[in-house]
Amino acid sequence: MSNLRIREDYRTLTGKEKAAIFLLSLGEDHTARIFEHMNEEEILEISTVMSNLGKVSATVVERLFIDFAEQMSSTGTLVGTYDSTERLLMKVLGKDKVDKIMEEIRGPAGRNMWEKLGNVSEEILGNFLQKEYPQTVAVVLSKISPDHAARVMGTLPENFAMEVIHRMLKMEAVQKDILDDVERTLRTEFMTNLAKTQRRDSHEMMAEIFNNLDRTVETRFMEGLERSQPESAEKIRSLMFTFEDLVKLDASSMQTLIRAVDKEKLPMAMKGATESLRDLFFSNMSERAAKIMREDMAAMGPVRLKEVEESQQYIVNVAKDLEARGEIKIATGNDEDQLIY
Repeated sequence: MSNLRIREDYRTLTGKEKAAIFLLSLGEDHTARIFEHMNEEEILEISTVMSNLGKVSATVVERLFIDFAEQMSSTGTLVGTYDSTERLLMKVLGKDKVDKIMEEIRGPAGRNMWEKLGNVSEEILGNFLQKEYPQTVAVVLSKISPDHAARVMGTLPENFAMEVIHRMLKMEAVQKDILDDVERTLRTEFMTNLAKTQRRDSHEMMAEIFNNLDRTVETRFMEGLERSQPESAEKIRSLMFTFEDLVKLDASSMQTLIRAVDKEKLPMAMKGATESLRDLFFSNMSERAAKIMREDMAAMGPVRLKEVEESQQYIVNVAKDLEARGEIKIATGNDEDQLIY
């Protein structure tokens, strides 16, 4: 019977319950991606809490997102290190337990480092390694996967790469103290700097989350944020990309998008589009294709707003993927994006 209760008091929620509600609000696709970065124990723990939440009122969900946005916007820069983590643990646990936890976190030399390097792009890793000794580079390339090592080697200056190849050919089993030194260098110099340069802006993160919310939920959260933190709301709104922003596409980009999207979803999305955006789509189709599209839209009759919004979000996601691959250009409204004729 406990699953039938309605959670209406935000103040009584535990941290785990807040996390569970937050993940459920994001939807299955986004939650699945987050689960990929968690271990089995964490997934089991959060899933157990999810299954026992019961009904959660809309006001609780709204308060949770507003609090999250406010905290992310005011956090500033955080620096987490082994030392700061160890000091924090020492305040609440005995030394033996802390030593055991820290040993698990650090792990044996290189246990997690090489996996982490596998997620670093070849350009970034190659740029760092070409400033190191060839022997150090040889050790690193021997520890990461062959396909990644090949891509990294391709970014190195030719003479330097040849020196690395010579070292790798002569290299025997790497001694533990050398491996420890290389790992220490990577941790203290490379990973720390990488974390600093790749720290995401909290407003950009929230804009992406808001982009993927149900439109009515997103509107409610945005209105709440406008009341509590109007400057953050304005910045998030400016960073969000909506279906109507497709009017910023030039003719070539619009034609690329039309070719890429599922043609069955386009009429539904167009039902809720502004006249100017419809005209832009039609003007970049053949006369016959535009005529068929208009006929399909007319044949639909009245449609549910939710279905229109889902189709529009699908097309926005396709546009974002195409832009990420450099196949289309979405103008931001900056002077640099203006076209000169």
